[in-house]
Amino acid sequence: MFTGIIKALGTVADIAVTADGANLSIAAPDIAESLTLGESVAVNGTCLTVATVNPPTFNFQLTPETLSRTSLGDLAVGDRVNLEPALRVGDSLGGHMVQGHVDATGSVLAQTAVGDSVVMRFSAPPEVIRYAIVKGSVAVDGVSLTITEVDSREFAVSLVQYTQAHTNLMQKPRGARVNLEVDLFAKYVERLLPSSK
Repeated sequence: MFTGIIKALGTVADIAVTADGANLSIAAPDIAESLTLGESVAVNGTCLTVATVNPPTFNFQLTPETLSRTSLGDLAVGDRVNLEPALRVGDSLGGHMVQGHVDATGSVLAQTAVGDSVVMRFSAPPEVIRYAIVKGSVAVDGVSLTITEVDSREFAVSLVQYTQAHTNLMQKPRGARVNLEVDLFAKYVERLLPSSK
């Protein structure tokens, strides 16, 4: 479980396609030495298991399922990625409950400066939009954000200066794919409604 509060920015050191998926190596001196084998880390919002650690890098094995459902296959050497180790008992829940289970991918539509903030718009498929509400939560590449606008095909969020500086979202060009995870509780509520049974 995660919170959507990014703890570090890493850099893709290597990504190599294999017969069983891909191997991903991330360089992140700020957190590499604190990681252990088998630990969960959200990489651009995707929950992955640490396979090897060799500070300042650590590695993950990406399955075909992960590659087909997320944007991780789009990564190239030198790309910056959002990193968040799994939530520990007693940690502050600064964002919202995020599983690291990507529901779908969307794409960057626009970035617009509004004072010190930046409004970002993303396209999203119906399986994401159905759970999106104004003032509701969404994870975009693992970043916990509050939805400010939504319609049938897209939504908008507003990035404060801290988020601009401490995540990779500002580096995303128009058209770049992003991982989207909707609010977990919205899915449970829908499941419990009589019309959903």
